[in-house]
Amino acid sequence: MPRYTVTPSDLAAHHFTVRLELPAPGPDGLTLSLPVWIPGSYLVREFARNILSIAAADDAGPVSLRRVDKATWWAPPGTGTLVVTTLVYAWDLSVRAAHLDDTHGYFNGTSLFLRAQGHEGAPHEVRLLPPPSPAGAAWQVATTLPRVSGGPLEFGAFAAADYDELIDHPVEMGTFRHFAFTAEGVAHEVALTGVLRSGLDEARLAADMAAICAAQLRFFGAPAPMPRYLFQVMVVGEGYGGLEHRASTSLLCSRQSLPCVGDDPASEDYANLLGLVSHEYFHTWNVKRIKPAAFTPYDLTRENHTTLLWFFEGVTSYYDDLFVLRAGVWSAARYLRRLAEAFTGVWRTPGRLRQTVADASFDAWTKYYRQDENAPNAQISYYTKGSLIGLALDLTLRRESGGSLSLDAVMAHLWAENGQTGVGVAEDGIEVAVAALLGRPLTAFFDAAVRGTGDLDFASLLADFGVEWVQRPADGVADKGGKAPGVSVERLRARGWLGAKVTAGGGGARLASVLEGSPAHAAGLSAGDVVIAADGLRVEGAELIARLGALPPGQAVELVAFRRDELRRATVVLGAPPEDTIELRLDPEPSPAARARREAWLGA
Repeated sequence: MPRYTVTPSDLAAHHFTVRLELPAPGPDGLTLSLPVWIPGSYLVREFARNILSIAAADDAGPVSLRRVDKATWWAPPGTGTLVVTTLVYAWDLSVRAAHLDDTHGYFNGTSLFLRAQGHEGAPHEVRLLPPPSPAGAAWQVATTLPRVSGGPLEFGAFAAADYDELIDHPVEMGTFRHFAFTAEGVAHEVALTGVLRSGLDEARLAADMAAICAAQLRFFGAPAPMPRYLFQVMVVGEGYGGLEHRASTSLLCSRQSLPCVGDDPASEDYANLLGLVSHEYFHTWNVKRIKPAAFTPYDLTRENHTTLLWFFEGVTSYYDDLFVLRAGVWSAARYLRRLAEAFTGVWRTPGRLRQTVADASFDAWTKYYRQDENAPNAQISYYTKGSLIGLALDLTLRRESGGSLSLDAVMAHLWAENGQTGVGVAEDGIEVAVAALLGRPLTAFFDAAVRGTGDLDFASLLADFGVEWVQRPADGVADKGGKAPGVSVERLRARGWLGAKVTAGGGGARLASVLEGSPAHAAGLSAGDVVIAADGLRVEGAELIARLGALPPGQAVELVAFRRDELRRATVVLGAPPEDTIELRLDPEPSPAARARREAWLGA
């Protein structure tokens, strides 16, 4: 049985010391390796680069390890118990790796635990030790690793049935704020790490999280796939993200996103946090148990390609906000406003007309996590567009079946056939499941939505469910869609459009990206150019967009810009602003059939 001991040995240097003991490793020597990626985050991250030192010994003395490749070592046959000690640098404040300082320690097993090849299926044991006193005296531990010794939140010994389970229970240690709630009989805990604003409305946060979790537990049905669940929340000044695990999730959120007594209940920061909570919790079923065949089992030595991330991440993104609505935390109007923002984000991405979501899924390893200045022109997010395809599939199934079938039924089918059996979903498995439930294939839908790049007719589809689609130009750079503009649509259409995303920097207005086919593109401007003047007057940051927006389409403007250290001049003929901003409105007088369909869909 592999046994690990983890010690936060030097808080100031951000060092974890990890000791692996393996009795009688075998007559042929032992191969040890560290994963190169972590499930749920589809990028080769090379965790072994953070190993500062590695040494081995057995009962006879020091053992010389041979480096096999970037993440693999080989120990020759030896005598008795092999002990391997690694020193790991942990300074990645994210949900994907490891972080350690004098305030807390956090790690995923993929960053710390060497895999002993040939022993992966054996039980594993971990002993967690506190940092040296006096810092460690007040520290506690929050993890869903099954406990062997010690009381709740104490350091001690933990167990895992195999290596896969070992690396699927991240560990948070420190002086976090802890509270608990129960949803559908399942115990849930929350550990908040970081500096919090005074007046945290813990009761509201617990009640809203409990409602969301309960709605999803009811949706998939008893028994729950985990005996208890933990939210590990790292609170920072600016940050957003999450990573799912079989009985927990690690979240990164901004300080402003946590509700305090007296805060505006309609805060967008808090709404984003609830959507994130819902998203990662839904992954307990969709990804952690219902998973692509390509992930069954995971190969942590290389990329694992699948064309289905549009479903496993995108459909999860569809359900995340929907379950905040179904839980009774949001109104239907609020949900539709956030859905309209998702539409707006996709409609403002020309790459949606170039890359299919199937290709976006497959290329996640090399494109999605490595976006550059041309990403808006070249690719689309399988999260955001995938969520809209989930919506389209749901509404299409409801319409085609006369209300007897929905995406909810597809999820229930996948949970029974794949999630509870451990059988991975084949690359055509979603289409096969839909065809089996509907009684006929939806090939044309999947050809258009998943394997095609054209825009689906959402306006007509939503109209059948009593929702009005409104498409218009943006009302400034802060307009994310979902709300009525501050001026008339006619005035919006009269504004000049450059076709570039602008940020402050370099002493002017830096072009972060230039859209293909835009006036900026036609004038020869490129991402990275820093515009310093328009028609002879200096500009900085977003001021450029405001200045050009005050001019009509067709107006010629001379821009002066630096490309690197070279001064350039360009004449831009402003275009008409694209109608890429979406609003969704509840039809106040839908037909009885449309109202019934809408209520069944929204569950509210």
